[in-house]
Amino acid sequence: MSSRRDFLQKITVSAVALPLLSPVGGWEGSLHTAGHRGQKPILRVALMGLGGYASIVAEAMKSCKRAKLAGLISGTPVKLADWGAKYGVPEKNRYNYENFDDIQNNPDIDVVYVTTPNALHHDQVIRVAKAGKHVISEKPMALNAKQGQEMIDACAKAGVKLLVGYRMHFEPKTQEVIRMRANGEFGKIMFFQGLSGFRIGDPNQWRLNKELAGGGALMDIGIYAINGARYMVGEEPVWVTAQETKTDTAKFKEGVDETIQFQLGFPSGAVASCLSTYNMNYLDRFFLAGEKGFAELQPSTGYGPIKGRTSKGELTQPHVTHQTLQMDAMAGIILDGDTPLVPVDGAEGLRDLKIIDAIYAACASGKRQDLDL
Repeated sequence: MSSRRDFLQKITVSAVALPLLSPVGGWEGSLHTAGHRGQKPILRVALMGLGGYASIVAEAMKSCKRAKLAGLISGTPVKLADWGAKYGVPEKNRYNYENFDDIQNNPDIDVVYVTTPNALHHDQVIRVAKAGKHVISEKPMALNAKQGQEMIDACAKAGVKLLVGYRMHFEPKTQEVIRMRANGEFGKIMFFQGLSGFRIGDPNQWRLNKELAGGGALMDIGIYAINGARYMVGEEPVWVTAQETKTDTAKFKEGVDETIQFQLGFPSGAVASCLSTYNMNYLDRFFLAGEKGFAELQPSTGYGPIKGRTSKGELTQPHVTHQTLQMDAMAGIILDGDTPLVPVDGAEGLRDLKIIDAIYAACASGKRQDLDL
């Protein structure tokens, strides 16, 4: 694990000073050009970090109407060759971590989707922005709010869009609950509960390495409850309290949280009670209570069909692969300037990072932390 970590850390910083390679030619516009008159353009996506989640995104894009896999970035040559052959990505659109700055010369790529470990997002997003490409960062956007702001500033300076992989913002049952709440169908919102957790396996994986993950369960699964509390309640929290529990100090070392309970307070008086854990299974539930009704999603954030009901009945919206919906919607945001029901931009990611910072501070101090989002 240490050799992998050393490699990942080196590749994120080594290429900044490298000279750019010669321009990539050919294949220009082959995906961007509309196939039929009046058809909207296609978003050409390069995936960075060819791991398990990238494979889910790649498979999902096969069903997209407006997003296609056009480039690959990996530190593993075998993966580049195998993925290139599997998805029809030409060799000139495959990059490693030393030379991916050269995407600035490649008109076949519009956006880079960064799916590497959390600690790498900051430097890689900034490099993509400097190369003049739009960028999607998987969540959490960064390790902390300071890094997140630097990423936002870099993308703004480069004139490119920064989006975050909030797939649930496009999920139909989730959107229906948000619409019902916004329309006042639940009345004044009083309470939200978000439960996010599972029992994590391999103790040597990067998610349990503070240098790569930036924390533990909160950074990986707890962010769903944080973000969910905000879009379900429909307000920004103004304070947070939190308590950490750790039962296995060998598996969950210093700085890697096992279980955190946290509470959020909102300007209207609504409160949220949430749990983030790597030590309990069957925790994937959102519950929203208002004076006139309720909504429940269980499972609420898993990949696979979301199930839900409200005080008015069962939610019956059909399941579509989340990443397919996400990438088509992000094509509309990037290419057409569409406004999503719930934001997925860098500012949205930054708000979650500020809450994460405050939760860790509350755990350390035992005191309530005020929030200014």
